[in-house]
Parts: sequence; C-alpha cells; structure tokens
Amino acid sequence: MEGTKRKVKAFIERGVDGSYGVYFKEDLPVGFFGEGASSEEAIKDFELSFEDMKEEVSGADLELLNSIEFEYHHDVPSILSYFSGIFTLAGLSRLTGINQRQLGHYLSGHRHPSEATTRKIEESLHRLSEDVGGKRTELERNGTDEAGFVLRESCLHGACTAVYGF
Repeated sequence: MEGTKRKVKAFIERGVDGSYGVYFKEDLPVGFFGEGASSEEAIKDFELSFEDMKEEVSGADLELLNSIEFEYHHDVPSILSYFSGIFTLAGLSRLTGINQRQLGHYLSGHRHPSEATTRKIEESLHRLSEDVGGKRTELERNGTDEAGFVLRESCLHGACTAVYGF
C-alpha cells in the first residue's frame, strides 16, 4: 500500500511556565519531542526532530517513519490559549457554558478539566467551527452577508476559521 500514510497522534501541551511541548505515545523505533514558546514553534521543532531521526535509521524502520503522518491534538490549556487571543474569556464562557473563572484556571494550567469538561469544550469549539464553516460557504456564494460583512480566513496548522469584518 505505497502512498498510504499511517496516522500517529501527537499531543501539544502548554506547561505552567507558558512553554509548549509536542510528544507522541505510540511505540516507534525512535523517540523525540518538540518544544517552543508557542504551539507553532513546538510543532516546527517536533517536525525538525522527526526529520533528524529519519537520518538515524534505515531499512524497515525508515520505511515506517516515512509512512507516518502526525495528527496534532491540543490539550485544553493550549486550545484556550489560542482562542483567548481571539475571544475574551467571557466569550469563551458563553460559547462553552463553563464559568469564566474556571476557564482562567484551565488556561493558566493551575487546574485541569475533567474528561467530561474537556469533551464539552471540544464539542463547543467544533460546533463553532461548523457554524462558521456554514456561514463561510454562504459568504463564498454571495460574497457578503446581509449586513455587508465580508469573509477573511485565519489558519493555524492547516485548520482555517472564518473571520468576519467590513
């Protein structure tokens, strides 16, 4: 099955010091991680480390590494950090239904959400993405909406969200 990529989950976490790390849990013939001051920087470091590791192996191990495609998954603090640059905590609270103060604790890394709360945050952000995606499709068809708003896109790691403006 040449050309088929094996998906491996890579996890992005924000530390209490504000730095970011990227790692994977899967059993691979090499180990590596990435770190940086932002999630983008940590992903870039992770990908560079991955390329360096490919130079250290050969044969079946190299074939395996060449077949890998990483899927990046953010932890709650890194997601909240990203979206807090777009929305206020009050806005995120309205979006998720989670108390603003509690979101602040998650953002700082001083408290960690339960699995159920994590799902609630993820589902809220997915709903927002779907809502915006539907609005984007409508705007792409019409160019502007009824209020005269036009579409601009903002992309992070290949995931684009629509942003509205005049």
